[in-house]
Amino acid sequence: MTTQYDLIIVGGGPIGLACAIEAQKKNLRYLIIEKGAIVNSIFNYPFYMTFFSTAERLEIGDIPFNCLAPKPGRQDALEYYRNIHRYFNFSIHLFEKVNQVLKLEDQSFKITTDKSSYKSKNVIIATGFYDIPIEMNVKGEELPKVRHYYKEAHEYAFRNVLVVGANNSSVDAALECWRKGANVTMVIRKNEINNRVKYWVKPDIENRIAEGSIKAYFESNITEIGENEVEIKTPDGKVTIENDFVLALTGYKPDLSFLEKMGIELSNDELKTPHYNPETMETNIKGLFLAGVVCGGMQTHKWFIENSRIHANMIVDYITSK
Repeated sequence: MTTQYDLIIVGGGPIGLACAIEAQKKNLRYLIIEKGAIVNSIFNYPFYMTFFSTAERLEIGDIPFNCLAPKPGRQDALEYYRNIHRYFNFSIHLFEKVNQVLKLEDQSFKITTDKSSYKSKNVIIATGFYDIPIEMNVKGEELPKVRHYYKEAHEYAFRNVLVVGANNSSVDAALECWRKGANVTMVIRKNEINNRVKYWVKPDIENRIAEGSIKAYFESNITEIGENEVEIKTPDGKVTIENDFVLALTGYKPDLSFLEKMGIELSNDELKTPHYNPETMETNIKGLFLAGVVCGGMQTHKWFIENSRIHANMIVDYITSK
């Protein structure tokens, strides 16, 4: 630990980069530590994913996000954030995983990674939520044909595909697979497609279900997954359907155990909301801050790029005011 940093940012996604931009403006000695590639979560999105937000709402650092389409896609975003790095030349360590953040007696922090260790006066956790799938906890979920992440439709063409869920990722996957020739069935826990589904996509999926092109079981759950079939509990009783792949796109959650190991308090309910001051984003541990979607705990829809960019200004302004 030869370098004493003013700020270490854990996570190199858009909000972590926004925090670094503000740190640069205030001449703080900072470092971003990212376990994968730059904006790693966006890199792992489906190839043809389109953002709900328009381009200007994904901008950071007052750098324009130029995009020909009305809504940017994954490739547009990767290009933009790579160019952001080229412009600001961040102090960043990629493919280095933070294992521990420990508060020391001198009130600084020791940050231990799989490659080194560092010391910093302040730490921002901007780790997002895309790394841990929410599992269904049913028999057969461990089979190779069950996927919690979806990249593209080609391998599912002409196969029997079951898509679990009714959010954006599930709906996009169902429509793409169907259009590539898959026989698509959806299993949906509630009685309708989620209202948060992108407004230009929601009528599409509802019409495909209404005409019978995509079969949907509402108010239903998978009870067991076999090699060649899936059992579904429906309001009309148990149904068994032929199946080649299950896309269990049931959502993702932050690494809450990582937060707890640092000593960050979580709400004592199913939401597991981390404790932080909404005016400064400082947690119950002085000098340790949260930024971005991780602030919502299990409510991963609460914070996203366009409404959490402001966290960067709030945190860095508070750090430099002390």
